[in-house]
Amino acid sequence: MNKSKEFWDMASKNYDKTEERFEYIHTKSREKTKKFLKSGNIVLDYGCGTGTTSCELANQVKEIHAIDISSKMIEIAKEKAFFNKVENVNFEQTDIFDQRFGKESFDTILAFNMLHTVPTPQVVMQRIHELLKPDGLFISITPCLRDKMSFLVRTQILLVQVLCKIGIIPIAIRRHKSSELDNLMANGNFHAIHTEKIFKGATSYYMVAKKTAEI
Repeated sequence: MNKSKEFWDMASKNYDKTEERFEYIHTKSREKTKKFLKSGNIVLDYGCGTGTTSCELANQVKEIHAIDISSKMIEIAKEKAFFNKVENVNFEQTDIFDQRFGKESFDTILAFNMLHTVPTPQVVMQRIHELLKPDGLFISITPCLRDKMSFLVRTQILLVQVLCKIGIIPIAIRRHKSSELDNLMANGNFHAIHTEKIFKGATSYYMVAKKTAEI
């Protein structure tokens, strides 16, 4: 985790700029998410990065707990919230396995553009299921790097894979297909209530899934 934290701390300086090329996907996913949020919701934004999503969705819900393993990302997120006068978001450097988060604490958990980077997706899904209230929603958008993408993006992904293999990028980047994410949800005791592919150079898979009882 230390190497991953160091990587994201370094990436934080230019993170917002590098994400500009994906703004179409980001904007569409946030707008879609607003339809599934309620004013009384308590939300966990898992892997919040520099806090753009939390700040934009804050006025839709009661409160947001936004977490990221990068302390530098959290510093930027707090500055962003202060500048935009967002007062109902608590930004904190931690991970989803923080034991201060009790079972069935959240109405909704968000995971935007990060499921493809976690080392153990199945374990993460178990934890998300544990933290959600009965019938709680898990809302995610995930790059599907084995689905449709442009030649330019495909070339960039190949370069990233090489950098991962030689250790320059110390995180696991999975090349998911959308069907694999469907299976991940189903096997984690979630029922998908809305799915949609959003394409802009590459395919991102937007999912809204409801927690179901464990079998």
